[in-house]
Amino acid sequence: MDPVIIVGAGPVGLSLSLALARLGVPTVVLDETTGQEDARPARTVVLRPDTAAFVARLGCAGTLHSAGTHWTAWRTMRRRRLRERIAFAPRTPDGAAAPATASPVHLPQHALTRALRTALAHEKLAEIVTGSRLTGLEQDEHGVSAHTRGPDGTWWRGSYLIGCDGPRSTVRKLLDIRFPGRTAVERHAVAALRCELPWPGEALLHRSPPRQGGGPGSEVSARPLAGHVWRLDWLLPPGRELVTPDALVARIRDSLAGWTSESPSGPAGESGAEGDGTRGRGHGRLVPPYDLLDTGVHTVHHRLARDWRQGRAFLAGDAAHLLGALGTQGLDEGLRDAENLAWKLGLAWHHGASDVLLDSYQAERRGAVAARLRAADQALPLLRDGRAVRWRTVLPGAARGRSTLLTDGHLGRGPLGAPPVYGRTPLGPPAEHTGSPLVETPPGAPVTDVAVTASDGSVVRLRDRLGRGLLVVLVAPGTGVWDRRHWQSAGLMPRLADAVEALPMDAEILVTEAYPGAAAHTVLLVRPDGHLVTALSGVRPAEMAACANAVRGGAHGPVTGGGRAAGRSGGSGETAGSGGGEAGEGARGGTAGEAAGGQGEGVFRG
Repeated sequence: MDPVIIVGAGPVGLSLSLALARLGVPTVVLDETTGQEDARPARTVVLRPDTAAFVARLGCAGTLHSAGTHWTAWRTMRRRRLRERIAFAPRTPDGAAAPATASPVHLPQHALTRALRTALAHEKLAEIVTGSRLTGLEQDEHGVSAHTRGPDGTWWRGSYLIGCDGPRSTVRKLLDIRFPGRTAVERHAVAALRCELPWPGEALLHRSPPRQGGGPGSEVSARPLAGHVWRLDWLLPPGRELVTPDALVARIRDSLAGWTSESPSGPAGESGAEGDGTRGRGHGRLVPPYDLLDTGVHTVHHRLARDWRQGRAFLAGDAAHLLGALGTQGLDEGLRDAENLAWKLGLAWHHGASDVLLDSYQAERRGAVAARLRAADQALPLLRDGRAVRWRTVLPGAARGRSTLLTDGHLGRGPLGAPPVYGRTPLGPPAEHTGSPLVETPPGAPVTDVAVTASDGSVVRLRDRLGRGLLVVLVAPGTGVWDRRHWQSAGLMPRLADAVEALPMDAEILVTEAYPGAAAHTVLLVRPDGHLVTALSGVRPAEMAACANAVRGGAHGPVTGGGRAAGRSGGSGETAGSGGGEAGEGARGGTAGEAAGGQGEGVFRG
């Protein structure tokens, strides 16, 4: 069977290729660049705990640790007053911090991209082809043919194709998929600088800072990076006025002077060259020394592709959606696209798949991003126009309401930032097998990252075992003090093992001491992307099989469990099942014409 073609070698495309390689699916990544990632310190990414865990499973845990920063707290200020301070649980060797108190990971995007490329270079089933610009694609019932520009032109043959090629996606244009939404929702001036601020390790959101006019629409954030580097973002007023270097330096000096007390050292009024240890006086306060590393202007758009799947072609990441106002992070959603799609394409490549399974990608992911966009679009007028009367009609306490909503967006909470819940997924359990919830996690929601014991006796986090097949988690208080040789052959375990062996897709048994809201002997079925399928009271083989069949979309033909033993090896492994054909050049022909079509305009409709 032909490999999967991925167009675009950004973090989303590289993550998808790695996730598929872990499932034994060969991929070809078509990269129109030279493969060299420019180092831009001001271009950073914030990963929530679920997406950070996904990236870590792909082999980038070391980079997240060395290049990433876990904030110790989040501060919200308004004018000169501290409104709120949220402390995050300290990092522990076993990652035992609860999801509700775990800090996001903040790191430069180029560091993440390089780590993904390095991990992919060690995968036998993955190939990156640089200098490959897509110019055409054709589909039939057996696969996809993609044409790339070159001296003679090259055709690539794949089983599926995923466009991860960014906001100006060639794949989206070739498929003639509209991309409606809103342009320039917000603009931010951005700077990365090395300096010392009064709250080391803590991130700050400062609304209406007095040194920048104190208006209701003014806002600046400061988020720490490794090596005493900070990324600062200033919300710019509406319009397209040019942000000059002098104006940006003035914003930097005003913000730094407003956050630090007057220094006793150095003569008054002394200043050096900007970006070279600057120290000066600003309105009665001294500007602390800083080194300016990088600057830019970031424009936020809100767009959503009408379709995310056409036949054997899919869209993911910025090719499918753009969002980012009010703290929401587009890369988080792009990585969730990759994680959601990878295990479904893995099933399809090895065993065949129904349209229900493949269509569920659009139903789940487009629905989740549409809800995020609607929430942001509804909140923006209330947050930015400064009329407190309108806000109080929605949420009591105008100042508190605004700050809470902004904090939720930045920290990955609430409708602006929390991981999605696929409550209406077509892969949900059959109606006859749904009843009263037995755990605090509703079906379709991400599971709580509890500690679990694997079959080899190791104790790990639940998120560490995601990515391959179903996880079957038994809640069994007290097993932690038992030797696994005893509890694996006692109580419910033999019957549970037989039930899992009979499931229509690969699955792994895990045991946990406790799960929020769960009684002893509760059995949880968890999808490969960490979303709960259902919770059952005790071992119920028929219901477990029905739910597992629903997860795979009711695909025709049995799915054997022959890959279970190798499913935890952690390496790419050899291709199982139908086998994968090597990617290579097919029939050569003339260079195809440029992709035509533009981004669809219009008002966003979810």
